[in-house]
Amino acid sequence: MKPGALTPQDAMARAVAFFEHLEPAHLAALDLIYAPDARFKDPFNEVQGLRAIGAVFEHMFATLDAPHFVVTGRVLQGSTCFLTWDFCFQMRRFKRGQQQVVRGASHLVFDEAGRIALHRDYWDAAEELYEKLPLLGGLMRWLKRRARS
Repeated sequence: MKPGALTPQDAMARAVAFFEHLEPAHLAALDLIYAPDARFKDPFNEVQGLRAIGAVFEHMFATLDAPHFVVTGRVLQGSTCFLTWDFCFQMRRFKRGQQQVVRGASHLVFDEAGRIALHRDYWDAAEELYEKLPLLGGLMRWLKRRARS
């Protein structure tokens, strides 16, 4: 391990604290959490680099009210970490004031310095998001019922 580098346990704890306390002001310090050439992928994005990852988080804060993560589980093996979480937020355009929750998981790989080199989020966009949208939600729920019959 390089001098000043975090242990994998410390890197995981720092990542959990970052996600659970994330605010727009923290985006200026992404270089403490993510490697310069880090890759990020979720159901809607696939980006690389600090600026692009920051843009994903900026978009989250610009389009949702009170977005925050609650980490519900964690597994660490070597430099690879798997987190389960609840992403809590309120919609800005509809269902105002109604808490929404998306449940998912993140696969993180830390570099030698303990920064995130790979961040991949897994969650079901159809079940966790589309079904909560007006009009589209009704269609998604109907399609789900039809697929089961």
